[in-house]
Amino acid sequence: MIKGKNLTDGNILKILISLALPIIGTSFLQMTYGLVDMMWIGKLGSSAVASIGTASFYIGMGYAINSIIVMGGGIKAAHCIGSQNKKDLHEYINSAFTVNIVISIIYFILLYLLRVPLIGYFNLTDVQIEMDAIAYLVIAGFGLVFLFENMLFMRILNSFGETKLPFKISAIGLLLNILLDPIFIFLLDYKVTGAAIATLLSQCFTTILYIIVSRKYFVLSSLFKVYLDKIKNIFKLGLPGGIQRIIFTGISIVLGKIVSNFGSDAIAAQRIGLQIESISYLTAGGLYGAMSAFVGQNFGAKQLLRIKEGFKIARSLAIAFGLFTSILFVFFPENLMMLFINDPKTIEIGRDYLTILGYTQIFMCIEIISSASFHGIGSPNIPSSVSIIFTGARIPVAYYLSSIYGIKGVWMAISFSMLAKGLITPTAFTFKLKSLIKQNGGIYEQNKF
Repeated sequence: MIKGKNLTDGNILKILISLALPIIGTSFLQMTYGLVDMMWIGKLGSSAVASIGTASFYIGMGYAINSIIVMGGGIKAAHCIGSQNKKDLHEYINSAFTVNIVISIIYFILLYLLRVPLIGYFNLTDVQIEMDAIAYLVIAGFGLVFLFENMLFMRILNSFGETKLPFKISAIGLLLNILLDPIFIFLLDYKVTGAAIATLLSQCFTTILYIIVSRKYFVLSSLFKVYLDKIKNIFKLGLPGGIQRIIFTGISIVLGKIVSNFGSDAIAAQRIGLQIESISYLTAGGLYGAMSAFVGQNFGAKQLLRIKEGFKIARSLAIAFGLFTSILFVFFPENLMMLFINDPKTIEIGRDYLTILGYTQIFMCIEIISSASFHGIGSPNIPSSVSIIFTGARIPVAYYLSSIYGIKGVWMAISFSMLAKGLITPTAFTFKLKSLIKQNGGIYEQNKF
């Protein structure tokens, strides 16, 4: 019998909430790493924020690449747990970590070798901002070696139905980061570089904790043994979503280039706005983790009608989360910006960013839980295609609207794409699930909802 929570039986709402709340808490703790850095760096001015914002695009690309293994490994782990296949579970987990370590090292080497042209792409025109951005990129890039493993540890544990341990570990890592930030940024006077060092040390310590506590569920005992069939399946399931995120991040880099044309204040405003907006997508991300594990286990156990009921409940929760953040962004955008920066111009641009994107937060949240449901049944191609098409449309729309409305046009382009994805993806999943139920006679659900 494989250890972990059984998600194929019991009250669905209670299961989703019990899974989602610790994941949401963990996500918020992960988000707070960036918020803490931003609050301290904001005291150094918009230029310092702009340097971190520029480098962070490439750190975000690392997240996107990492998601290939995290999603693929997490899905297969959930399927094995649902079907109680202990041998395959061991091989999938070890294969995921082996590939993850190799990719993280390769990506850091590329960041280091290409650090100057990568930052130079944005034509920042300020030598000090460029130097700070390059330094931050190198140190934070090395930190990705640990962050890659932390994200995989968290996702695999979530597949076991274990969401409280990642929350506790992230809380400890965050506390360490909060303590180290002022020391390295101000006391040792490393400024922007200090923020990167503090986060690097915190992530490294978090990895050590994960290695210790995860032994209750699995042991990484075959990292140097290659299971080609398992690696192939991990990539098969993870690539569509991973490519989606890579393209999404690439588009964000191009949009960042458009934003940079409006000056460092615009870059800083977007960076702070993204951090604040993470309140919404990381909350929905908690539901993503819960739904991915829930759907994965129930798909492995062939309980399709239970998946249908779970999707309805998760969609309602996503709407509630999205409505809350919409109210927050639309009615209190200036107050939120002032928590991070005092520059009037940056606050004004950031206020517009939050207000415009505030109107479509509900749709973004619905898209996220719909994508999680697709991934849970092992069909990531549809949400990935929808996301790639409409996220890609942001570039031409942003160029056009920015020529008319200025920087507001860029924010409008982002908001329009969120609306489209939030309407199409859940509709597509509903039809997909109906088709699966029809194909299998619709008779799998025997348990109470």
